Amino acid sequence: MVNTTIKTTKSQEIFAAAQSLMPGGVNSPVRAFKSVGGQPIVFDRVKGAYIWDVDGNEYIDYVGTWGPAICGHTNPEVIAALHSALEKGTSFGAPSVLENVLAEMVIDAVPSIEMVRFVNSGTEACMAVLRLMRAFTKRDKIIKFEGCYHGHADMFLVKAGSGVATLGLPDSPGVPKSVTSDTLTAPFNDLEAVKVLFEQNRDQIAGVILEPVVGNAGFVTPDAGFLEGLRELTHEHGALLVFDEVMTGFRISYGGAQEKFGVTPDLTTLGKIIGGGLPVGAYGGRRDIMSMVAPAGPMYQAGTLSGNPLAMTAGIKTLELLQKPGTYDYLEQITKKLADGLLQVARETGHDACGGNISGMFGMFFTSGPVHNYEDAKASDTAKFGRFHRGMLEHGIYLAPSQFEAGFTSIAHTPEDIERTLQAALYVMSTL
Repeated sequence: MVNTTIKTTKSQEIFAAAQSLMPGGVNSPVRAFKSVGGQPIVFDRVKGAYIWDVDGNEYIDYVGTWGPAICGHTNPEVIAALHSALEKGTSFGAPSVLENVLAEMVIDAVPSIEMVRFVNSGTEACMAVLRLMRAFTKRDKIIKFEGCYHGHADMFLVKAGSGVATLGLPDSPGVPKSVTSDTLTAPFNDLEAVKVLFEQNRDQIAGVILEPVVGNAGFVTPDAGFLEGLRELTHEHGALLVFDEVMTGFRISYGGAQEKFGVTPDLTTLGKIIGGGLPVGAYGGRRDIMSMVAPAGPMYQAGTLSGNPLAMTAGIKTLELLQKPGTYDYLEQITKKLADGLLQVARETGHDACGGNISGMFGMFFTSGPVHNYEDAKASDTAKFGRFHRGMLEHGIYLAPSQFEAGFTSIAHTPEDIERTLQAALYVMSTL
């Protein structure tokens, strides 16, 4: 068993200094370890499935820079492609053939996408797709689901999950009520609640947006018939269906959740994997809808760094690697072994737990479950998760520092990594 005492002197010093330089010492809230206690470790370098912090400690990584590192950190082929791209320039602010190549790959892979627009983050993609929904339907209201996170734009910070859930903030100061008055919410997996919202707001709802597999309230899968029901309801009411596949896109299958579940939305948002670890986002969908976007149409959206050649290069190479035969079979194999193993360890050590995986995405809640939505997820023992997280960290296992975040594996993870993780979990859960 790995030594359970880790030295974090340098991490503590750096984080202490950071708190006077940046709000909370971080540039994204969940990184601050607020919900798990203690201070975050400060990264020095990453490689494959592993992290090294500034104190020299090594960890098996199940965050994968929150999803993009599906081929492993600093994949040699991705790095080589980036070195070549760097020689040509870091930013163009003008068309390049790389945009065409990645666009064709995305269009070929994702069932709903006939045209695509690249942006710089998942938040930006969701902001743009909301404007597009409204422009196309000439309606203002949208439906989102409690615990689904679509970035930090004002109109989406209503019963959001992820960092908002982690910090216990139901909404955010600075968001005017007027901005969120057209945002309607329903519990995830509750078709009846969606039907009621459509009935109460006839001919006013532009569309429904959701994470088809929730990753920002923990790992929550759609019930049988839920996605199909949303597809039928939106058709019936002349509204658009939008899948936020920033997490699930190219992760739970090459064509994302829509390929996995056989339900095709009207529009899709993407991010993370399609940039191979560099800042990226995208939105796309039916040609008639996307033709509304400027300069083809009147709905304006722009970005200086959109289509950045480095992000396009890393995305192209990452998708090429994911096309290799057996990639997703391997991801399913190792991730299922991890998810099932964690639940078995919990049972053996007397803890209530539930969870699971789809391909390289997984989660576990400290509650007997089942977890169908955010309300169910909130029944989890978050204090116990905090102790579990710290124990795993001391045993060289880096998990997402929140009960309300999904975990991610990569093709760089080995069966030995999974076994070592489960051995650590057995020890830690035995001490909780």
